Amino acid sequence: MDRIVHVIGNGDQAIQYLEEPRRGMKLLCNMPPFSIPRSEVYATCMVDFKMMSALSEGHVNLDMYPWVLGTRPKIWMEDPRQSSFYLKYAPLIKEFNLVVPDYCGEPGSPQAATNFNCGHMAVHYACNRHKATEVHMYGFDTLFEFNMRSITDVYLHSDRSDTNNYRLINNWRPIWHNMFAEFPNTKFVFHHNHDDIKIPKQKNMEFVTYRNKKLEVKEKRKAELAEEELAKLNRKQRRAALAQQRKAR
Repeated sequence: MDRIVHVIGNGDQAIQYLEEPRRGMKLLCNMPPFSIPRSEVYATCMVDFKMMSALSEGHVNLDMYPWVLGTRPKIWMEDPRQSSFYLKYAPLIKEFNLVVPDYCGEPGSPQAATNFNCGHMAVHYACNRHKATEVHMYGFDTLFEFNMRSITDVYLHSDRSDTNNYRLINNWRPIWHNMFAEFPNTKFVFHHNHDDIKIPKQKNMEFVTYRNKKLEVKEKRKAELAEEELAKLNRKQRRAALAQQRKAR
């Protein structure tokens, strides 16, 4: 039986999720970039101290979804100073997911947990905990280009200097490569506007690409204008114009 999971990330191309109805379990990464009904969401995944701090201070509200929390949120919850926070939000916590794969860094080290970002955790959780046979990924733009824009930046400060972005991307991409190799029987489907992924392609990776709709409209109008111009020509002129078009291709 197929177990399909959709993971909605925070990059620009997350919007592709809205292209059509999606059947299967839905996992979010922190705050979704657009409104998704509670009834459609299994949980939102969180791994950062700064997200816990933002929730505690009221800068972010995620009361509308159940939570799956990683290692650092668990440390936060166990801090005696956060006892009231834990009591307040305990009903939302579906579970703690404390698995950090060995390929993220030295096992058990803080750096390994830091390298294992929210998107990593959500996808690994889908495969390891829920035995997904197919994982659809939206908004994972850092796999395709040097683009660290994230909806999370709207409400949490992040260092987006080129130096730090380069460091993070080079930490994150190898983890993805190893993760897809860890689950060879799971199909990973990337939804993006092109398929030029920046990690080695594996047999269990597939791509669904979406054209730029503004460009489509522009090209359609260009074709219409060309047809209108052809209609003004006589048969001999039209034949010559079509031959010229074929030659230009």
